[in-house]
Amino acid sequence: MPTPPQLATDKKAAVLLAAGCEEVEALAVVDALFRAGIRADLVSVSQSLEVVSSHRIRIIADALIADVDLADYDLLYLPGGMPGTLHLKACPAVPVEVLRRADAGEPVAAICAAPSILAELGVLDRRRATANPAFMEAIAQGGATAEEEPVVVDGAITTSRGAGTAFDLGLELVRQMLGDGAADAVRAGIVHSR
Repeated sequence: MPTPPQLATDKKAAVLLAAGCEEVEALAVVDALFRAGIRADLVSVSQSLEVVSSHRIRIIADALIADVDLADYDLLYLPGGMPGTLHLKACPAVPVEVLRRADAGEPVAAICAAPSILAELGVLDRRRATANPAFMEAIAQGGATAEEEPVVVDGAITTSRGAGTAFDLGLELVRQMLGDGAADAVRAGIVHSR
């Protein structure tokens, strides 16, 4: 698992990986969390630790979803990509945990096509959210007020647009977990221009 040598917190994130995921969306967020000293476990939603991304890059997950309790994590993160988003949605544990978190007000983040999963579950109803341009209509049909900002936060739900906004999302999640100072330090360390 991408556990930093020096942890800044005992908080941890579960990053769900499905075959066909967008690797940049998964790993840029993990990178930002790692740099801030936050543990991020790569959790495969299949029966194999090896996950092949949408661009055929092989990623080795830390654990199988069957072997972890997602409720033990402070943050649940759903990377997008196709057909990765469809595979996430098809994993029975994913909607169960998303709905549990939504009811409990616990953090969930999704990017690109993955916010459509939240919309289909009713989690975005009357919330501000964003997604990949091809999925803006889907989140609006799910009741969201669709916005075109790189990252949109509404309560415990954080959404983002795509691979190009993945570091923005990662920095926002660092800010949520550790504060502005930690996010600014990571931003400076990666020479992020915003």
